[in-house]
Parts: sequence; structure tokens; C-alpha cells
Amino acid sequence: MTTFDKTAASALLKSAPAPWVQDLDLSVESLTADGAVLRMRFSDKLCRDNGVVCGQALMSFADTAMILAVASAAGGYFPMTTVDQTIHFMRPAMKSDVLAEARVVRLGKTMAYGSVSLRTDGDERPVAMAQTAYALLRDAK
Repeated sequence: MTTFDKTAASALLKSAPAPWVQDLDLSVESLTADGAVLRMRFSDKLCRDNGVVCGQALMSFADTAMILAVASAAGGYFPMTTVDQTIHFMRPAMKSDVLAEARVVRLGKTMAYGSVSLRTDGDERPVAMAQTAYALLRDAK
């Protein structure tokens, strides 16, 4: 098993996601054996009315955070694809950085399942909660 540390995760954020996801300006706060915490810096480009971060940005952020959490739990990155993502928005994220706490619930040979909690920086109340599933393409060419 390879080592997937904060340096590897930060490099992955610059190379693997689509260019528009890279425009979300994400950074890795921390990694654990079963998860990751990422930050999405506030930008007016991510907002709709009155500084509210749009749901599309939050969903993409949750998805990307979970990919890094799976890589951390697996000891390294390999191709995977989102099979399902259900998100519940609970309150607006307004004019603030957003943190995603992604945790792998189950890591199998062909599937991974996870949970992501999004919150604004400095506030423990969730902005949104996402449940995710990924097909693991370890042998994909």
C-alpha cells in the first residue's frame, strides 16, 4: 500500500479534477485513515444572490472531498467514478469559506461509500450533508 499524505492529496487536487473544479480553489486541511477535511475559499464567483454559495459548487466540493477521503483510506489514489450522491441542504453558506469533512463509511474492492458534512468556517452547524457511493476502477486502463 502506498502513502497518501497531505502533499499527495494537494498534488492530486491540482491534476485530477476537471479544470472548472480546480477553479473552486480547494485546499487540504487534514487527512485521516478514513477521511479528509478540505476547504473551499469564499469567492463571489461561486455565489448566487447576496453572497450565498450556490448548491452546484457545494455538491462538487463534497464529491471532490470524498474522492480524497477514499484515496486516503485506500493508501493512494486510483480511478473511481461517482455512482450516487445525495445531498441535503440545511442552511445557506454565506460569504464564508466552507469546510468539508469527508469520511469513508465502507471501502470494498469495487465500491466505496461515504458521508460528507459541509459547514462554514467558524460555525459547527452543518450547511449540507451528503451521502456518496463510488465505483472503484482499480484495474481500469
